[in-house]
Amino acid sequence: MQNFDMTTLVFLALAVFVAWKLRSVLGQKTGHEKPPADPFQRRETSVRPDQASPADARRDNVIRLPGAANDPTAAEVPDADRWKDIAPAGSPIIAGIEEIARQEPGFDPRGFLGGAKAAYETIVTAFARGDRKMLKGLLAKEVYEGFEQAISEREKRGEKAESNFVSIDKAEITAVDVKGKTAQVTIAFVSQLISVVRDAQGNVVDGSADSVSEVNDVWTFSRQLGSRDPNWLLVATESAA
Repeated sequence: MQNFDMTTLVFLALAVFVAWKLRSVLGQKTGHEKPPADPFQRRETSVRPDQASPADARRDNVIRLPGAANDPTAAEVPDADRWKDIAPAGSPIIAGIEEIARQEPGFDPRGFLGGAKAAYETIVTAFARGDRKMLKGLLAKEVYEGFEQAISEREKRGEKAESNFVSIDKAEITAVDVKGKTAQVTIAFVSQLISVVRDAQGNVVDGSADSVSEVNDVWTFSRQLGSRDPNWLLVATESAA
């Protein structure tokens, strides 16, 4: 009986010790904890309900281009040359950037370019894979319909495409247009890409699986400023000469 009591006491003491350690490491819920921070969540101070966009439902698959309202301190810099690495001071591009920043003080064109490069690579590779779900969240309706038609025609022919980026050598803002709440930013991309299309038998019908090609594209992204939807959608594409 004495041995049983000692064993019971030892296990009881261990249980109390383990519970105390877990409490000290993990803490306890008080009902006032903040939810985990989403590093891609756009921060806005106030938004009217009537500004909500139907695109809210597409956010799960969207690469959010930084700059909608990421860093409120960015617009507090009074220096007129703060974006001189983007475009010359006093140029139409800078005027457009200033207008976007006026409506959304956190807009940062440098961060925007970084996000645009990520979106560019994602869209090109998603198109090659025929990933309609990914494309639908990144493209405006008209652009998506064009991409979807090309994918469908490729599938009817039994062809498969592959696109692999070697590098994105350049991403430069070439135009900024703001009309009311609608902003459009045009970017010229220069990339090194391995691209090939194979038929149903695996034969190469276009491109090359071994050679790297330079690709020049001009893409335009658009967004409704002040909207709860943080996404910039691709609204136009063209190949540069």
